[in-house]
Amino acid sequence: MDLSSQRQSPNGSRGFRLQAPLVDSVSCYCRVDSGLKTVVEARKFVPGSKLCIQPDINPNAHRRKNSKRERTRIQPPLLPGLPDDLAVACLIRVPRAEHRKLRLVCKRWYRLASGNFFYSQRKLLGMSEEWVYVFKRDRDGKISWNTFDPSSQIWQPLPPVPREYSEAVGFGCAVLSGCHLYLFGGKDPLRGSMRRVIFYNARTNKWHRAPDMLRKRHFFGCCVINNCLYVAGGECEGIQRTLRSAEVYDPNKNRWSFIADMSTAMVPLIGVVYDKKWFLKGLGSHQLVMSEAYDPEVNSWSPVSDGMVSGWRNPCTSLNGRLYGLDCRDGCKLRVYDETADSWNKFMDSKVHLGNSKSLEAAALVPLNNKLCIIRNNMSMSLVDVSNPDKNDPRVWENIAVKGQSKNILSNIWSSIAGRALKSHIVHCQVLQA
Repeated sequence: MDLSSQRQSPNGSRGFRLQAPLVDSVSCYCRVDSGLKTVVEARKFVPGSKLCIQPDINPNAHRRKNSKRERTRIQPPLLPGLPDDLAVACLIRVPRAEHRKLRLVCKRWYRLASGNFFYSQRKLLGMSEEWVYVFKRDRDGKISWNTFDPSSQIWQPLPPVPREYSEAVGFGCAVLSGCHLYLFGGKDPLRGSMRRVIFYNARTNKWHRAPDMLRKRHFFGCCVINNCLYVAGGECEGIQRTLRSAEVYDPNKNRWSFIADMSTAMVPLIGVVYDKKWFLKGLGSHQLVMSEAYDPEVNSWSPVSDGMVSGWRNPCTSLNGRLYGLDCRDGCKLRVYDETADSWNKFMDSKVHLGNSKSLEAAALVPLNNKLCIIRNNMSMSLVDVSNPDKNDPRVWENIAVKGQSKNILSNIWSSIAGRALKSHIVHCQVLQA
């Protein structure tokens, strides 16, 4: 060994040179010889440490999970043999009644069938389906609900009503964004008047919480205008029992705010949105019948005493700019409001009178698939095509839900449970789209 080599090596007298072992950058980044120790206050580790000598290499790189892009690249397709865009085009055509099964196939299908993109595509292509949701109260005061699929004419199961509304009275019910059903306010037998707000998502089949109302109230009026939820009047426990206050919930801002108070305190009995205004009719002080209209454009209330209100009876609804109401207890006749003459006129008659019993009483009138749907306390339904110019056409008046005439055993069971005519009555009906 020459002199130059001995000068370069501090351990030349011992006959060996300190070198870091070669590290395979593919197979190992962290294991080295454990016979030596680390250099004090040095950032780099020499052989003997449990960390790799190469400071630019992450010792846990081989344990790191795949990035989102890599997972996307290696995840299996939605449908084997098809690109995902074509698979989505196929899956959005699956009937709504089978969407619960789609979510059980795999995680990708669950995320797809629970997301807004899936249902926005269904709506864009005209494949959204409207179902009727019915809340009813039995003789023991218990609240339950069911949903009816008009395309298959089958009653479908639903998750239980949340406990806070299982026995509540005087609560409101409305639909926002076409697929969110809200329950709000009301009076609990134990806790009294409530400000609570919850909503059901028809796309995920689950209940969620929403911001509470600003005032406790029950037996109030409610409506939806421009996808905002309005409530007004009603009652509240305390000295000021009947309320004048009103408020609005904007789902985009996710908050409530007060609007102009009503002219007088009122407990609304019926209400409808017509001509971009909200009409209410109910009992004021000293049990006097009063009517008011709210205009959201100018945020003001005004008394109403025209022919529309004087001949107005519940249930009623507006469809395609016209106001319709029932002219018979069992819902076998329809009336329409003539704005020019300021009067209600006979419009259509099914010519089949069902009877005057409580079970056959028409409890709700709602728009369904651009037609009018009449729902009775025994859960039977009639669909009326008011746009058909031929009123004598037998297809104008169609029975779509009749107890005992369902298609299979399961639906018969649901119809039997839902249609106990003498033991329950309907409190709310809404239509959700998904």
